[in-house]
Amino acid sequence: MSEAAAAWLQAGLLVVLLAAAHVPLGEYLARVFTDPRHLRVERLVYRAAGVDPDADQRWSVYLRSLLAFSAVSVLVLYALLRLQDHLPLSLGRAGVPADGAWNTAVSFVTNTNWQWYSGESTMGHLVQMAGLAVQNFASAAVGLAVAIALVRGLARSRTDRVGSFWVDLVRGIGRVLLPLAFVAAVVLLVGGVVQNLAGPHEITTLAGGTQTMVGGPVASQEAIKDLGTNGGGFFNANSAHPFENPTAWTNLLEIFLLLVIPFSLPRTLGRMVGDIRQGWAITAVMGSLWAGAVWVATWAEMTGAGAVPVAAGGAMEGKEVRFGEAASALFAASTTATSTGSVNSFHDSFTGLGGGVTLLNIMLGEVTPGGVGAGLYGMLVLAVLAVFLAGLMVGRTPEYLGKKIGRHEVTLVALYVLTMPTLLLLGAALTAGIPALRDASVLNPGPHGLSEVLYAYASTANNNGSAFAGFGADTVYQNVALGLTMLAGRFVPIVLVLALAGRLAAQTPVPVGPGSLPTHRPVFVGLLAFVVVVVAGLTFFPALALGPVAEALL
Repeated sequence: MSEAAAAWLQAGLLVVLLAAAHVPLGEYLARVFTDPRHLRVERLVYRAAGVDPDADQRWSVYLRSLLAFSAVSVLVLYALLRLQDHLPLSLGRAGVPADGAWNTAVSFVTNTNWQWYSGESTMGHLVQMAGLAVQNFASAAVGLAVAIALVRGLARSRTDRVGSFWVDLVRGIGRVLLPLAFVAAVVLLVGGVVQNLAGPHEITTLAGGTQTMVGGPVASQEAIKDLGTNGGGFFNANSAHPFENPTAWTNLLEIFLLLVIPFSLPRTLGRMVGDIRQGWAITAVMGSLWAGAVWVATWAEMTGAGAVPVAAGGAMEGKEVRFGEAASALFAASTTATSTGSVNSFHDSFTGLGGGVTLLNIMLGEVTPGGVGAGLYGMLVLAVLAVFLAGLMVGRTPEYLGKKIGRHEVTLVALYVLTMPTLLLLGAALTAGIPALRDASVLNPGPHGLSEVLYAYASTANNNGSAFAGFGADTVYQNVALGLTMLAGRFVPIVLVLALAGRLAAQTPVPVGPGSLPTHRPVFVGLLAFVVVVVAGLTFFPALALGPVAEALL
């Protein structure tokens, strides 16, 4: 079988698997978050926390609960990192420095999982399990909760309530993420992913030298790393490490885990708003843009650019030979189309065009299909923008799912759209423009160096977590600045989304009339896809032209 045929086969198999999971998982998620009953173990959690699970919250109370939970999570994880050397199973690792502990605590609580460190030489097993893996569950559940709150805002009317954050959090972890991650971990364990509590030990290589190998609870963390669109690897090489991703089929499984919840959530939307067609429309936009990114990245890496890749038959620099160009490109396009950051190859070593695809995926706002929850609420915000623009063009009051889009709603949408570009471009400009910062962190000259800076701030502002590895992130300034970028990139949009959910829930539905724009038809699908691409294109085209585009043309 030719490499091109193999590439099409694995991409086709992935699509089939995602299509098979779309309806049952989407329906299950809808049942989870509309079920009036509480499980016995959930009631015990609510009683211990002093929470009334039957009391719906206003959007502002929902937000305060979310922010309080996240703030406590940052503090607890920061303490674990700083006190690591006093904890069991530390493997002799020292406590993490203050700036690094701040960056890591913020990173995992915001679902970014940006890593300035090598996991196998910095973190002990307890911190990996009780700190990082726990936040992999919690941060993903927070994003899922926000998406469900926005869907309730669209589905409900004449109310100021959008649900209970605590119920959504507990159900997201207990009924969705934990059971799915358990099954995924068992399958990965069968596939050869490591799961133990072993410390470092030396082995003798075939050449007669020695090498220190570290085991650990890898499979359990790997499962939620991908399923929760988190991305923080147990090892520095992430999913390129054979202990995390041993074979071609575990590689395909991990890509499936990245995409399965984000691509199923539109079905949940359709079920909860009472119109399945709306979910199909959102899925079509997400899927078409993801497929386009996969095709371009695969073509760029398999054809290569320059004398060496052409002679080798493809661009293999920075890629694992057990995966090859196509599987690496598929993983890269999928991990940057979600907010995952898990990688099985060095994006820094991709061709100019292939690396540009990964960067553009992040700059689109990670809505194709985006992270767990974050992708759906990001796409719904852009859908509101799309109907507003359509209303301007035809002179009609814009409506989405029976809700009028007025000045206040558009203001919230505009602030949401502007938040990420502001953080990205401001942070990148400071690093690229101040000589001391540039000399400390930008290790490559010319367009590629600019691409590295853009990628770092795009990744943190969008809570992705992957990186162009040539960027020097382990400085006090970058640890603090990137941490602030991750915080703002996560929670400012959440504030705006929940405010929008509250305003939509309070409205009286508008009946569909001759002037209503059908938001389930191909015309709207095309309009929404156009808006997604143009919003990023107009904002980032100058920066992209000076970075990856210029590099691709050299």
